[in-house]
Amino acid sequence: MTTPPQNTITMFSAEWCRDCRRTKAQLDELGVEYTYIDLETDPAAADVAKDISGRTNIPVVVYPDGSHHVEPSNADVEAKLRELSII
Repeated sequence: MTTPPQNTITMFSAEWCRDCRRTKAQLDELGVEYTYIDLETDPAAADVAKDISGRTNIPVVVYPDGSHHVEPSNADVEAKLRELSII
């Protein structure tokens, strides 16, 4: 994996991460389609996430407009999804 897919939401995440599980549950509950990249099964993707965010924190959520959030709150994710007319 070198770059996240275009025109989709991509979430760099790990199952052990509480914030990741919360954001994943939110996207699932909202019925939003996204690409889930598990950093445990694809460790090289951690470098991609770090290149995008400049940080090692997760989750990193990349939006279709190229913007991203690092460790977003549910309110941050919802606001961005509304801004992009995804929900």
